[in-house]
Amino acid sequence: MNQRIFEMASPGPSGMAGKSQSTHGLKQIDLDQIWGDLKDGIEQVYLNRHQDMSKSRYMELYTHVYDYCTSVHQSCSRSGKCKRSPPLGGAQFVGHELYKRLKEFLKCYLINLLKDGIDLMDEDVLRFYTRQWEEYQFSSKVLNGICSYLNRHWVKRECDEGRKGIYEIYQLALVSWRDFLFRPLHKQVTSAVLKLIEKERNGETINTRLVSGVMNCYVELGLNEDDPSAKGQNLSVYKEAFENTFLSDTERFYTTESTDFIRHNPVTEYMKKAEQRLLEEQRRVQLYLHETTLDIVAKTCEKVLIQKHLEIFHSEFQNLLNDDKNEDLGRMFQLVSRIFDGLGELRTRLESHIHYQGLSAIEKCGEGTINDPKLYVSTILEVHRKYNALVITAFNNEAGFVAALDKACGKFINNNAVTRTANSSSKSPELLAKYCDLLLKKSSKNPEESELEDTLNQVMIVFKYIEDKDVFQKFYSKMLAKRLVQHMSASDDAEASMISKLKQACGFEYTSKLQRMFQDIGVSKDLNEQFRKHLNNSHELLDIDFSIQVLSSGSWPFQQSFTFALPQELERSVQRFTTFYSSQHSGRKLHWLYNMSKGELVTNCFKNRYSLQASTFQMAVLLQYNTGDYFTIQQLQESTQIKMDILIQVIQILLKSKLLTSEDDESDLQPSSLVYLFFGYKNKKLRVNINVPMKTEMKIEQEATHKHIEEDRKLLIQAAIVRIMKTRKLLKHQQLLAEVLNQLSPRFKPRVPVVKKCIDILIEKEYLERTEKDTYSYLA
Repeated sequence: MNQRIFEMASPGPSGMAGKSQSTHGLKQIDLDQIWGDLKDGIEQVYLNRHQDMSKSRYMELYTHVYDYCTSVHQSCSRSGKCKRSPPLGGAQFVGHELYKRLKEFLKCYLINLLKDGIDLMDEDVLRFYTRQWEEYQFSSKVLNGICSYLNRHWVKRECDEGRKGIYEIYQLALVSWRDFLFRPLHKQVTSAVLKLIEKERNGETINTRLVSGVMNCYVELGLNEDDPSAKGQNLSVYKEAFENTFLSDTERFYTTESTDFIRHNPVTEYMKKAEQRLLEEQRRVQLYLHETTLDIVAKTCEKVLIQKHLEIFHSEFQNLLNDDKNEDLGRMFQLVSRIFDGLGELRTRLESHIHYQGLSAIEKCGEGTINDPKLYVSTILEVHRKYNALVITAFNNEAGFVAALDKACGKFINNNAVTRTANSSSKSPELLAKYCDLLLKKSSKNPEESELEDTLNQVMIVFKYIEDKDVFQKFYSKMLAKRLVQHMSASDDAEASMISKLKQACGFEYTSKLQRMFQDIGVSKDLNEQFRKHLNNSHELLDIDFSIQVLSSGSWPFQQSFTFALPQELERSVQRFTTFYSSQHSGRKLHWLYNMSKGELVTNCFKNRYSLQASTFQMAVLLQYNTGDYFTIQQLQESTQIKMDILIQVIQILLKSKLLTSEDDESDLQPSSLVYLFFGYKNKKLRVNINVPMKTEMKIEQEATHKHIEEDRKLLIQAAIVRIMKTRKLLKHQQLLAEVLNQLSPRFKPRVPVVKKCIDILIEKEYLERTEKDTYSYLA
């Protein structure tokens, strides 16, 4: 058949040479006059499909239809009187008769065609059905073109008037195929298709064109009976004749296969098989089924291949975690994520596993971890690094698995062997702050700048999980203060970077004091310059090199100094600076922190000349030996005014460094013990640092820090209660408790008894009152 037939424009009345009509010469054409030739032409279209129809023959057939539809016919009323109908006026009668004959022709053609296929089975019936369908579909499109005038006028008018069972000629051809060929044959056709698909599932190669041909036919046969002209596909035939049975077959096939396979193979191999089968079904739909089948067949396969075996997957998940089988874990995640709410159990199991691994890793490090911040933090980071990588690679960084990682890390970081040994959950933030101090303090082991920045980022990972962030703040603040005062920071940029990270994590208020410390150090440098200029201008010279740091008392975590008699050698410098500062800032008072001060002594009494870096207390003791070679501890205490327990520790450090010596054991010193200057002192270095921390001082400081944390917490809890009650006015006890815990949880986890105590304090202070047994109201 010449394909160009479909490219022709359908001619209208103006194109009909020799068929002119006038109101005086109306033409009357009976259907019988044209039907013989028209039927021959239609038979040529359907029966001689392999012969090309000429353009002129096509036009002849079209003209027959046109002439008949536009001719004049008699329309008779029930009274028996007949009248002539003008062109188009009686079109419904003319069109109806032609439509009936076309419908009858298609019926007879298809009934004869059915005889050749009714006894065929399997691939034979498929070859017959697909070949006949393709030829019939093509022929019906040609017929539709020939009858296009009938479609445009009579069929359209019938449909517009709501007449049922009238279709455009191509659609009539489809309805005829459906009624006279599809219905008698579709069961054996569908059965043959399903057998082919099963063969393909079993690894055989099949002729997929046979399947796609049938599917195209089933889809094409879907007509909207209520509105034949409606656009869009109606897939009712496709679904009823094929898809429903196909889905049942699919479920049956994979139920048998999966049960058998998982019984004889490891779960890891089964997952590969399931993954492969799901991909095959997707490709199958894309290759020869309708696209709408994709989702529903996927759901069917997922139910059979995954959902029915979820318990086995859950059990295997733990084994895969234990054996670090990340690739298999990723495969399991991809499969189980297809099931609605299927990942919940995996998330729970992952959380438990990470929690257990974290606890085990810290426990394996032993009791020494409690005094080894680096080991403690490194162990935590190693666990986090491992499972964070697992969550990213195997679990696609899915939010639920990220949350499981976070919950597990929060649990084992805040409650583990170390915190239990210390009997305090605040041990974790304390050790983290000490680890930061190790990183940021000057040392021969300091990492490179870029490496240090990366390490600080790792520190912030642990910080995120710390519950008692206020404990970290206190310890970090104290250690930062010492680094700044003692000029022991490895890098100002690193210090600023760490404060910036903490500010980003917890807000401005959390780091405001830390930032003010930095400002004070800068102001102190300027103040020292001004002091030196002042001395030069007044032509005064100090006999020692003297520098100070003036720190605002509200920003620094230092306590008032112990009682102490300043050595005469330092008195003049201190007084001059005090006078200078008072003249610069009237109304301000200086409190000297001698316990935080240090200096350098030059020795003239040993074989070599040494420079000793010492604390102010050590300097005070050693300077006494300018007037004598030995003293009792009592005498040294009277001259220095240092508290006896502190003084004994100072002397013990000097005895260990071999600068002093005593006949009594250093662990059993008494006020009456004699302490001598050791003139035989030797050291490989000429510059010696003897300024080491004292145990009692460290212990007192640590106890004081924890005490301050508890006091600060009480104030924060009271402030939170007042804020909440000021807003809500009236609140029940449990609601108030919940809101306080919620507000303060970013800083620390308040203990319920402490919150209750704070409520009682505020009632005593008349901020609140009890209106009922468990209700509070705010007093303005």
